[in-house]
Amino acid sequence: MTRRIKIAGGGLAGLSLGIALLKRGVAVELHEALAYPRHRVCGEFISGVSDGTLGNLGIAGALADAERLATASWNDGRGLVSEMEVRGLGISRWDLDGRLRCEFENLGGVLHTGSRISAGEGIVWSAGRPRARGGWIGLKCHFRGLELRRDLEMFAAPGGYLGLARIGNGVVNACGLFTERHSNGLKGPQMLIGILESMGLGNLAGRLRNAEADAGSFCGVAGFQPGSQRGPAFSIGDAAWMIPPFTGNGMTMAFESAECALQPALDYALGKSDWDSAAKAVERSQRRRFRKRMAAAMGLHVFLTVPLALRTVLALARRRCVPFQTLLQLVR
Repeated sequence: MTRRIKIAGGGLAGLSLGIALLKRGVAVELHEALAYPRHRVCGEFISGVSDGTLGNLGIAGALADAERLATASWNDGRGLVSEMEVRGLGISRWDLDGRLRCEFENLGGVLHTGSRISAGEGIVWSAGRPRARGGWIGLKCHFRGLELRRDLEMFAAPGGYLGLARIGNGVVNACGLFTERHSNGLKGPQMLIGILESMGLGNLAGRLRNAEADAGSFCGVAGFQPGSQRGPAFSIGDAAWMIPPFTGNGMTMAFESAECALQPALDYALGKSDWDSAAKAVERSQRRRFRKRMAAAMGLHVFLTVPLALRTVLALARRRCVPFQTLLQLVR
């Protein structure tokens, strides 16, 4: 008889792990503090995830009709800085979370919304990043009628960065990370547009102002710091590792984190391992998988957020002295 696994947090990592365990005959009970569907602060751009990971988790079908993204650019307030090729998928978290939630329940998983549980034995912690004094705010909003020059457009300026990504059905997701000093008294999409103007990205702000903003999709988060997180034992997803969002690798890492946790959780459920050993196994697995890309991403994050460093990088990039295509591989 297998042990039941409980999961705290129903985001990408929690739902994916729950689905994978259910498909292997393990009973899973998932507790999500809020409700479905809802918008989340997320780039909604998946880059670097392998077919093997999606197949192992049993979730490839949820991404079958995602927008295929192939071209990308880096820009600043003056315009185009560099171009590159990417292999990515664009999809709304509203849609993706809903699909995974339905798959989880269809497989017999027990889902409790509006429910919080404490960490403990048999509880996988996937309840998001711990609150930390980081000095950052993350904002996201959907826009219609916004013509993109590339499938993915990244913009950097002193004080933060923002990405635009196609997510299907004529919708573009705008998601960025900004220093708290750029926050203003505005609300909704106008807050995002105002921040971009204050950072010197006036042309981008004008493009967003001329598009149709979906005010209901606007959301924000604060109180976090990218990097390795200090979550409870057996933490996955953002509760364990949170990569700077400019990489476009956050959603991929959520899936990979779930894959790292799959065998340790399965061993515990089948009585082959105790909980402490399982927790240490998933910690080691995630560290091996994420340590190098996280170090590279945190290093690049500094260059994108320190004004003098950013100006130097952009100046070199315009002279084709910065290999963006190569740097992209370091954070995958």
